[in-house]
Amino acid sequence: MRRALLALAGATSLLLPQAAQAHLVVTGMGPVYDGISHFGLSPEDSLPAVALAFYAGLRGPQHSRLLLAVLPLAWFAGGLAATISGAVLPAILLPAATAVILLGVGGLLASNLELTPAPCAAVAGLLGLVRGAADLQGAPADPAAILTLVGMCASVFAVFALGVSVTLPLRRFWMVIAARVAGSWLAAVGLLLAGWIMRYGARVQ
Repeated sequence: MRRALLALAGATSLLLPQAAQAHLVVTGMGPVYDGISHFGLSPEDSLPAVALAFYAGLRGPQHSRLLLAVLPLAWFAGGLAATISGAVLPAILLPAATAVILLGVGGLLASNLELTPAPCAAVAGLLGLVRGAADLQGAPADPAAILTLVGMCASVFAVFALGVSVTLPLRRFWMVIAARVAGSWLAAVGLLLAGWIMRYGARVQ
């Protein structure tokens, strides 16, 4: 019985968290991998990027190539501006911007609007600037932060390219509808987040 209790206590101590990371994920493998992990573990980053990729794929190769270039570059520019300025967004602004992004990008995919490449590039640029700045706000302007940002932008590029490859070859009507339904779910999440902000304010964070 004593051995069982000791084994249970040892296992419990191993499972206890040693540190809490409130913002950027620290993997211990270097800042580039930290940025990759942060993007993968942040649905407010990855979900809009995937939804925009689905939409670009539905619009065709021209839109896809343009947005594949604009989104990572805008993400890098937003993150770089945040690290250089050292600005920290107000507590309510970040969740509100996230709700607007989820509603906008999800609604765009759900409605499947036939926009020209220029407005689509503007949407991608806005998404990249906002999320890049949100990810790196408060981070020190040092080489580690820049490498973390590089890891994020590499993840954005890879995930966007994979998302485009899913919807670009779609020709059957029911497959297109399935992709649009995913957009409606994302818009619903944004609407839920907006309602939560209206009810509870910045406590959504």
